[in-house]
Amino acid sequence: MKTLSISRNNIAAMTPKEVEELAARLEQDNYSNAFEGLDDWHLLRAIAFQRPELVEPYIHLLDLEAYDEA
Repeated sequence: MKTLSISRNNIAAMTPKEVEELAARLEQDNYSNAFEGLDDWHLLRAIAFQRPELVEPYIHLLDLEAYDEA
């Protein structure tokens, strides 16, 4: 099992292709356990707050409500 490490530097370095692959994993929902899927979901959510332009095509995977997390 891999450990999730979300940092501003990691997210700043992400490419659109990496986000596309992340979204594809979430859409396929073929994880060996629920925690792997939850890790990917949290990563996509962190990207959405820091680099929303990368997540725009995949925002449906997050089911975000309008609220402020500042």
